[in-house]
Amino acid sequence: MNFVGIIPARYASTRFPGKPLADIGGKPMIQRVYEQVKKVLDEVTVATDSDLIYACVRAFGGNAVMTSPDHKCGTERCAEAWEKTACGRKDADCVVVNIQGDEPFIQPEQIRALCGCFDNKTEIATLVKPFTANDTLQDLENPNTPKVVFAEDGRALMFSRSVIPYLRGLPKEEWLGQGRHFRHIGMYAYRADVLKEIIKLPLSPAEQAESLEQLRWLEHGYRIQVAVCETASLGIDTPADLEKARLLLAAQTPAGDADRQSAAI
Repeated sequence: MNFVGIIPARYASTRFPGKPLADIGGKPMIQRVYEQVKKVLDEVTVATDSDLIYACVRAFGGNAVMTSPDHKCGTERCAEAWEKTACGRKDADCVVVNIQGDEPFIQPEQIRALCGCFDNKTEIATLVKPFTANDTLQDLENPNTPKVVFAEDGRALMFSRSVIPYLRGLPKEEWLGQGRHFRHIGMYAYRADVLKEIIKLPLSPAEQAESLEQLRWLEHGYRIQVAVCETASLGIDTPADLEKARLLLAAQTPAGDADRQSAAI
């Protein structure tokens, strides 16, 4: 199986326009994401709708492809980028790994775990991380943090912005100690032929209710395999998140070594 990394990166973010170009420790964020992915995958491409992001990626020596500004999600942008870079390869032999362009601290073990999900049965894969004693009930109930329930064999059963599973008969204050709750980490990998199929699917009722595109895939019968990882994630959604990232990098970077990445979050 051939794994190809695609990093969707659009300029016109509602909460943080131009964030892929934001400086973190002397490098644009998109470069930090790209360099982390290259530690695992030989082939990596940034898929963007911005001339500025395209020029930035080319300037640091990365691969980039221009895509439509009309895509509604990163999955659609990845599909167009794959079409433009496939170069005659058979879709069934390739897996497209969708890495968010706002994850500058993504770790190689996360990407390896995602790729490790693929066997003859796997169509789509994603990552989850268990909630722990370091989390709070407020963290668990945060609707901006989707939760996942999956079967013993790793098949995703449900995603929700609500707390799932609901532990009936147990006080909420005790839920985090049960080891039953997992947060979704928004990385995906798809067999290339499956990627082409899922972008053609109509919106589903659950997806419309929760605003989670992965529910569309489940409702149409696609298998999503889950890998559990212990590494935390620090996505950059707002300028405040960017400041957290800068402080984190500064705290974990030895003096005089500004280009060194943090080993873990």
